[in-house]
Amino acid sequence: ERAVSLPPPRFCRAPRSHDDSTIMKQAISLLKDAGVKESSIHSTIDAAVAACAAAPEDSPKCWAVVDAATVEPRAVQAALCAGGRLGIVAVAERGPVSQMQVLRAMEYSDVYVAATQLSGATAKKALGEAASFVSGPSVVLLAAPAALEGDGKWTTFTYDPRREAKGASAFVAEGTPVRTEIQAFLDRENLLTLVAKKSLPADAAEGAAEVGGLGQALADASKTVTVLYTSDTGHAEECAKAVARQCRGGGFASSSVRCATLDSYDVGALASEPLVVFCIATAGKGEFPGNGRNFWEKLNARAGELEGSLTNTKYCAFGLGDSHYWGKGTEESRINFAKPCRELDSLMEKLGAQRLIPTGFGDDQDVDQYHTGFGEWKSQLYSRLGVDKADAAGGEDDGPVKSDEVIKIETNQLRGTLKAALDDTTTGQVPFHDTKVIKFHGSYQQDDRDLREERQKLGIENAFSFMIRVRLPAGYCTAEQWLAMDDTCERYANGTLKITTRQTWQFHGVIKRDVKPLMRAINRACMDTLAACGDVCRNVLCTTNPSVCSRKTMQEIVGYTYAIHDHCLPRTGAYHEIFLMHGEEMAEKTQILGSTPLEEEPLYGKTYLPRKFKVAVAIPPCNDVDVFAHCCGFIAIIQDDKLLGFNVTVGGGLGFTHNNQKTHPRLADVIGFCAPKDAKYVCEAVMTVQRDFGDRTNRKHARIKYCVEDYGPDFFREQVEERLGKKLEPARPYKFDTRSDLYGWVKTDDGMWHCGCLVPIGRVKASCRTGLAKIAELLKGGGGFRMTCNQQVLITDIPESKKSAVQVLLDEYKVAHTPETTVSGMRRNMVACVALPTCPLAFAEAERYLPTLVGRLEDVLEKCGLMDEDIVIRMTGCPNSCGRPSMAEIGFIGKAPGTYNMYLGGDFVGKRLNTLFAESVTEDQIISILTPIFGSYAKEREKGEHFGDYVVRKGHVKPMVAGRLWWSLPRV
Repeated sequence: ERAVSLPPPRFCRAPRSHDDSTIMKQAISLLKDAGVKESSIHSTIDAAVAACAAAPEDSPKCWAVVDAATVEPRAVQAALCAGGRLGIVAVAERGPVSQMQVLRAMEYSDVYVAATQLSGATAKKALGEAASFVSGPSVVLLAAPAALEGDGKWTTFTYDPRREAKGASAFVAEGTPVRTEIQAFLDRENLLTLVAKKSLPADAAEGAAEVGGLGQALADASKTVTVLYTSDTGHAEECAKAVARQCRGGGFASSSVRCATLDSYDVGALASEPLVVFCIATAGKGEFPGNGRNFWEKLNARAGELEGSLTNTKYCAFGLGDSHYWGKGTEESRINFAKPCRELDSLMEKLGAQRLIPTGFGDDQDVDQYHTGFGEWKSQLYSRLGVDKADAAGGEDDGPVKSDEVIKIETNQLRGTLKAALDDTTTGQVPFHDTKVIKFHGSYQQDDRDLREERQKLGIENAFSFMIRVRLPAGYCTAEQWLAMDDTCERYANGTLKITTRQTWQFHGVIKRDVKPLMRAINRACMDTLAACGDVCRNVLCTTNPSVCSRKTMQEIVGYTYAIHDHCLPRTGAYHEIFLMHGEEMAEKTQILGSTPLEEEPLYGKTYLPRKFKVAVAIPPCNDVDVFAHCCGFIAIIQDDKLLGFNVTVGGGLGFTHNNQKTHPRLADVIGFCAPKDAKYVCEAVMTVQRDFGDRTNRKHARIKYCVEDYGPDFFREQVEERLGKKLEPARPYKFDTRSDLYGWVKTDDGMWHCGCLVPIGRVKASCRTGLAKIAELLKGGGGFRMTCNQQVLITDIPESKKSAVQVLLDEYKVAHTPETTVSGMRRNMVACVALPTCPLAFAEAERYLPTLVGRLEDVLEKCGLMDEDIVIRMTGCPNSCGRPSMAEIGFIGKAPGTYNMYLGGDFVGKRLNTLFAESVTEDQIISILTPIFGSYAKEREKGEHFGDYVVRKGHVKPMVAGRLWWSLPRV
């Protein structure tokens, strides 16, 4: 194993005796003046810590007076962890003097901290306060006046937590230069943010009087604004909350600014509103989103009653839409663009309300999407309201939406406030910033979108729940672990297990109070969910088909898969602190604000990666993992049953945004070959290149595929080789001939049997779940299971003596595994994401609908004699492409309920993207389009020709030779 490199130890002079320095003597004298006995003063931190340990609990502090130039930061930090009756005085005799050491001490919660000159009453006062502070340690930096000559950055400050009890700020700074040093400290991702922002002077002090005067003018309680929004994706909500923050920051009383969904508002109260601001998104075909539909219906129903009654109500509206959503330049796109906003604007005018400013529109086709239009519109609005010069720092629940990068920095290495948030039983959700943190721990907050409208009518919050994903490298679990997860899904989730395209399980419908118990149940089964989601290296995939190589070689490759995965795991202790530690005995082991500031992420730092990082290991001739869809991939090169090494791929990824031509899917490039033992280090190198060169300013452009596309594969390879310390060898020949899973029985060279089973869309439920649990009971002590990337399951390591018993259970519980029970080649190759009702990003159904569509297509295939033909068909509810639809021979990506873009022409082995064939098609249109193509395919295909290759050869679509052509490739 290669050890993690640590910085070399710094040279430290021996601690200076107190008798050696006049400055030291002066510091000790001031400390004595503060009431500290000479017997309690020591010349080293170790001596002071030892004295604290030996002294009675109620005794005064033990002090260490040390030279600031010689003391090690780690010694100070370790001492602060030791206990509360410790005081440290660091004396700086020579410049330059850094205040970083004492700033870091503030991370320890109950600690008194001060930095002052070693002269006069200020130093004496600081030492007196430090000596009287009994809640925790005290750290004081005393700088000789000569050491500060010419130092424009030095500022005296104190941090005393006792002030907070009186409603004051714990942090008090004299002057402004310290702001620069503190900001630099914050830029290095420290948790001082909230402390520093409480009391530092405003940057624009010269404008304070003007803003203050405006605030006085607007303080009148009758000056109110109501901001209403409706949004499915959250964009309109963000706009609405931005307006609310600006109003509050500009002088409107907080109680006079209301921000809520349309459906939560009483239509009858419109006449009493002096000003209403609407932020309206567009759903479906020009429809109101779910949390605004009820309002719109009621407003129309009461239009006659309200007409003429809104003459004293002013309003303005901002609409969000996509002018190309239903095709560039089409009449349908023109009609439906921001249609809900335009209709609401028209009706409000008809009812007599006065438009404050012209209606604004945000178009996803603009360079900055809706932000461009919103920026122009809000400038007019803020100017009219007189809040354009305010700084909307905001502190309310709907405060500023921080970027993911800022949130990662401020979470203290994935802790945030998640531990407390999960214990809060007053709500089913966690705060916005914690929804970002919990992803790194393998979970997403969701809600049941089928129930949104009903619950909003009842005035209660959405039906929130959590999806939790298990970390399962290579998709392998023992029979005992399968049984544990089966029990866990029944106890804490919705009674099903979802096998995902990431070769693992997901639990759905986990309510907040069950999140921690579920995590602990997973832990008891010797598994966890760490890094199953988030901007880290996620679950590493590996080919499951046991027939592709010998059993010994398969185990060797799976071993390297585990090595890659474990090497790239985050090292933070946050997961265990949040989910696994509970009870008083555990609480004592967890320091306030998490682990000590010494904790480091050797690969990730505190900002982790720009976006998620996906890795797969493929074993030719089977590409079931879709290796070219991944950020980093390894293709096993085997010769004479010996693993020679891996071809390395970089730069794959499939997600994009509808009609945003700066986004596109991309297949990975092969950049070289590495030895097996180097694979984990190559993966580290690829990951750190992306860490350092990936785009952190725009998450839609942050995946490694854009980094490789922008810089080029050659540049990327050079960077990898530089970090690796050696050149990659030229890539070796290989060949893929399938992406399909194994179905039915196969015996490997070690005498063990394996059986591939069809689990429709990966949802383990009903009789299938019961049957697999019975098989797991039978195989305890030896057998296992492997999830596949096509959402199926392989029962593995079945001894000859148990094969017939397993077969009986498969038949009894109707677990599909034969050509007859798996029905068709298309059904065996169908993949779909979860989509509705729980995925917040889905525009349309996928998992709940694809089997129905495949059923109708099977009727056509049977007539054409194609039932046994393997055809890869995939569907996702949105273009984030969790089900990898853009690599399917037939792919569907949701645009609106019941409406999909249809793509054709991906190849069967996963080396070519498909091409857009038809936009915004419904089920009947899909059937009518594919029926004649299937008919001609049955008659005209060449020997061994797969459907994707056929539609390209016959000119139904042009081949997608590169992802950058996703939007520009001419349609046939």
